[in-house]
Amino acid sequence: MPRDPLIAFVGKPSAGKSSMLNALTDATAKVGNFPFTTIEPNRAVGYLQIKCACARFGKQEFCKPTYGTCNNGTRHVPIQLLDVAGLVPGAHEGRGLGNKFLDDLRHADCLVHVVDVSGTTDAEGKETRGYDPSVDIEWLRGEIVRWVGGNLREKWGSIVRRHVAIKGNAVDTLQGQFSGYGSTANLVARYLDRLGIKQPLEHWDDSTIERVVEGFVDEKFPTVLALNKVDHGDADMNIAKIAKQQKPGSIVLCSAATENLLKRLKKQGYIQYEEGTEFVDTKVDLVSGVRVPSSFTVLTAFPQPDSDLKPLEEKLQQRIEDLRDLVLYRHGSTGVHQVLQRAADLLGLIPVYTVKNTHTFSSSDSSGKTAVFRDCTLVRRGITVGDVAQRIMGGDCTFIEGVGGVRVSEDDLISEKNNILSFKIGARAA
Repeated sequence: MPRDPLIAFVGKPSAGKSSMLNALTDATAKVGNFPFTTIEPNRAVGYLQIKCACARFGKQEFCKPTYGTCNNGTRHVPIQLLDVAGLVPGAHEGRGLGNKFLDDLRHADCLVHVVDVSGTTDAEGKETRGYDPSVDIEWLRGEIVRWVGGNLREKWGSIVRRHVAIKGNAVDTLQGQFSGYGSTANLVARYLDRLGIKQPLEHWDDSTIERVVEGFVDEKFPTVLALNKVDHGDADMNIAKIAKQQKPGSIVLCSAATENLLKRLKKQGYIQYEEGTEFVDTKVDLVSGVRVPSSFTVLTAFPQPDSDLKPLEEKLQQRIEDLRDLVLYRHGSTGVHQVLQRAADLLGLIPVYTVKNTHTFSSSDSSGKTAVFRDCTLVRRGITVGDVAQRIMGGDCTFIEGVGGVRVSEDDLISEKNNILSFKIGARAA
């Protein structure tokens, strides 16, 4: 049965991991209860921004999510985050909190590596100047590869003997070793097929085993590189170097400190701020009636000469202007919410909306209040409608309907085209 996705945040001390987590877990979508049974001490609930189905059907004003919020078609969906501590070189040998660090990783579906691209902290997070942050990216992956590889090589002789004795296949044999990392047989088969290894497992040499381990790590732990502190003067040089070495789709430029400052000022009533965008308005902006987006085209904003926003002190007003130039206008946002969105993309997450009425998309809460698209669950691409029924209903449903009451097969794959479902209990319709 599919489980809730879990995104693990890793990063050396002073890289900004705590700031990133604070920004993501202190969203305006935060509510007092969550759709998760327990939240362990090192876990938190963040909010993934998605385009809600209510906008697809023009029902934004009637959308009232049970968990999170929806603002004019932009929905904040709860998702579990894992704070992984102990990231230092030598973690695979138990250095620092290495054993706990690696054990925590077993449960993660995706990693977000928060990298300090300012170059002002060394490998252990101590203050310095001119440090090369691309080194951090390499040794994180190296630690995980050495951890998995060390565990495999330690038992390789007995693994091969058993494999030959039972005439096993490579997928089943490796899955037997990798299941402790949260692997599945499908995952193992997928990356072995991509590697294209022709030799029987019992003839694999050290270089082949290394390829297998690296392939497994890449498949099991897809990683978003959150290049943090982009507003620092040395960041551009370091970003350019990393961009040449890494896949473009894995990189997100961000400033967690900027996001936290903007949220704090918004909460205190000094600014209007649309999370995940470049739009920040102060009292001065609203009085003038203009807003300048990243395209530098002047747009009419929300002219409110009598705005209730508090006036900013001159120093703080200048700070906002600097952040607009260095972060918001330049990159289109603080990048913090885009980090979660990129992780969701790597995992292939699809929102599934469960409704009672597939014509009006409405359902009621415990008090009898009715709203549309109340419930939303994130699932990974490739699972079936039946898998979702098992997860949400425990399999206790007679038949399943999609939009307009159209019957949906349990064998159908979940996609953006059939992600609005109603699970029916009782006598099967004729």
